[in-house]
Amino acid sequence: METTGITPAQPVAVEPPRSGHPSAPAADVLPWPSLLVLGAGTLLMVTAEMLPTAVLEQMSTGLGVAESSTGMLVSLWAAVVVVLSFPLVRLTRGRDRRAVIAGGLAVLALSSALTALAPTFQLAVGARILGASAVGLLWATTNAHVADLVPDRLLGRAVAVVLGGATLGMVVGTPLARLIADAAGWRAAFWALAVLGVLGAVAVRLVVARAAAPAAPAPGAAADASTGGGPTAGGSASASGGPTSVNRRGMGLLLTVTALVALVLVGHYGAYTYITRLTEVPADALPGGMSALLLVFGLASAVGVALAGRLSDRTGPALVVSVAATALTVLALGVVDTNPAVGIAVVVAWGVVSGGMPPFAQTLILRLAGPERRSFAGALIPVLFNGGIAVGAALASWVVAGAGVTALPLLGAVVVGVAAAGLALSLRRAP
Repeated sequence: METTGITPAQPVAVEPPRSGHPSAPAADVLPWPSLLVLGAGTLLMVTAEMLPTAVLEQMSTGLGVAESSTGMLVSLWAAVVVVLSFPLVRLTRGRDRRAVIAGGLAVLALSSALTALAPTFQLAVGARILGASAVGLLWATTNAHVADLVPDRLLGRAVAVVLGGATLGMVVGTPLARLIADAAGWRAAFWALAVLGVLGAVAVRLVVARAAAPAAPAPGAAADASTGGGPTAGGSASASGGPTSVNRRGMGLLLTVTALVALVLVGHYGAYTYITRLTEVPADALPGGMSALLLVFGLASAVGVALAGRLSDRTGPALVVSVAATALTVLALGVVDTNPAVGIAVVVAWGVVSGGMPPFAQTLILRLAGPERRSFAGALIPVLFNGGIAVGAALASWVVAGAGVTALPLLGAVVVGVAAAGLALSLRRAP
């Protein structure tokens, strides 16, 4: 149920579940069916975003354009998510989030079908813009609904389950799409995604539970932002100030943390954009070469997501440690060509620590937002995350053009390290 705009002092009426729809789960267990379906949705979302990279050559030939033009479809996707997420969240405010998620997956399916049918590159661009619009809304709404489905103490585990689907989109979804494209052509891969999108929309309507409205926080409760536990920030008055001052401090911390996480992604994805150039030596030592090394990185990231779900009791410190470790592993990319075994170990460590960062960050942001700002935080996450990724890729391209790829590890480590220091300082000073 949408809770935006309800102040903590107001009583919240819990809407009874409609006949034929699952209700909110018991508070002491994870709602596994709902989380798995939502996780499958994030798998489809990531696969849809990255699919042009998996079928780059075939799609470029089929549409009669250069590979660089087809590659821009991914950058365009991220830009649309950044621009349209907030307006679409505002447009759908107050609607049943399950209906919004199901509708978004249906639009994503339509976008994939239109891409499969597109006779020209221009029509493919239009279809991709439609899909990116749906995914921006899907990320925002899914984030908010997951936070509404579970109590605060289970939020970290719930976020890790759902983001596990996004990780599988990179590790499994994109390679499977490539296999379909190799067997039946690139248009078949988009048709398969369209069919799965329709099935996902139906599954959301049939399986995902209705979120129960959270209880109003006790008077005087405040967030423990340094641990990520307890009542959410900015939700009530404190002894030293009224609700307005607490809300203002809570909003400031929310924006600061999210901006610093975006800065982390600038450094991390700046290096990841050129992972195939940075890790040529360890890749040559593996059977399967670079494909095998990328699979190793993806599996290590999945391990990081799973570990994040088990370390969610102290989200703030865990996020700081994860970001600091990411800075160290990015810096270590500068020595991966000294020895293949060392290089593989660095890639595995990089995957694990950076894989745990998004669940920690998303959990902390949603906790800081609280029920009153959950829709806002849900939209803020994909906007700044996609913005950070886009800026990181652009910055890395500029650095490589001027100083070469060997300059990236140090620069990326500095950027991520500054973000880690900023997060540690911000969370330590939090009320």
